[in-house]
Amino acid sequence: MILRDATAADLPAITRIYADSVENGVASYELVTPDQAEMGRRMAAIRDNGFPYLAATDGDGTLLGYAYASAFRTRPAYRWLVEDSIYLASGARGRGVGLALLTELVARCEALGFRQMVAVIGGAHPASVAVHQKAGFSSAGLIRGSGFKQGRWLDTVFMQRALGEGTATDPDPRVYPGSLFAG
Repeated sequence: MILRDATAADLPAITRIYADSVENGVASYELVTPDQAEMGRRMAAIRDNGFPYLAATDGDGTLLGYAYASAFRTRPAYRWLVEDSIYLASGARGRGVGLALLTELVARCEALGFRQMVAVIGGAHPASVAVHQKAGFSSAGLIRGSGFKQGRWLDTVFMQRALGEGTATDPDPRVYPGSLFAG
């Protein structure tokens, strides 16, 4: 498996993977699959704001999954907190791809100076909860009946993990290079 920055060339596969999640899964609470152009706009917004967006491929270049960090909220006091998102191709599940992506995402976010990462796990998906636990996340709450999809009510699990020094020291406002919170 190769982990690297995602590029615009990955968008067709990213769009297919996300479409499967929207149409057949509960990780995303979207009900209508966004098209490739919209997925491109989302990728650009994430990357333009200085957040990492990763791809995992196999030896022949097939996209196994992708992950990115984004702002949890856009108010300035939240700027040290990022939310992770991970989506895998159906054939890549259970093979360690999610954990590899999450581990790299954590390292990249620590290097950028972020101090906390939160996972918002739609459908309280057991495999996603397990991957996050393996990566050092702990439970941060549960919202029961937070979404209605595929004819049923879904719960959302929140998990959290400290990055770098976490809350042990004050953050250095000069460390974060992104533009989302500039000014």
